Amino acid sequence: MRRLMDEKSVARSLARISHEIIERNKGVENIVLLGILTRGGSLSRIIADNLERFEGIRVPVGTLDITPFRDDRRQEERTEDISEIPVSLQGKDVIVVDDVLHTGRTLRAALEAVFSRGRASTIQVAVLVDRGHRELPIRADYVGKNIPSSHTEEVMVKVMDVDGESGVYIARSS
Repeated sequence: MRRLMDEKSVARSLARISHEIIERNKGVENIVLLGILTRGGSLSRIIADNLERFEGIRVPVGTLDITPFRDDRRQEERTEDISEIPVSLQGKDVIVVDDVLHTGRTLRAALEAVFSRGRASTIQVAVLVDRGHRELPIRADYVGKNIPSSHTEEVMVKVMDVDGESGVYIARSS
């Protein structure tokens, strides 16, 4: 396993993403951050902390459970939705946050999960790592780092509150 980003480079990428969010949305007054469970939730809280430090406003932060919306499960296998969304998404600029963008299937499920909760004004996507290999026509609005990878590699993001360290690693798949 090879480390591609250390704690400082992850923090710099998330700070840059935070500044880009502020610029694109002309502030943060209408923003809601939704992190895809599990590591997307951690990353969204870090972005919210950055936005508060830069703009002086605490944006609502929630978590999005995409499991009930995945297309690789039959209807009878679907589980209860454990998303935690603190505000109505109606008319909000929703930013879905995830750790790695790969095929696009996770984000497709996330979009469906957001749609099921009302009509957001806009839905944007922020990811720490974009590794390519899209199967669906989905792209991120904010990307920390593009990491070209092969199908035989796995890109792993570690976050402090889940893994005890922050970093991005790449390894051969087994």
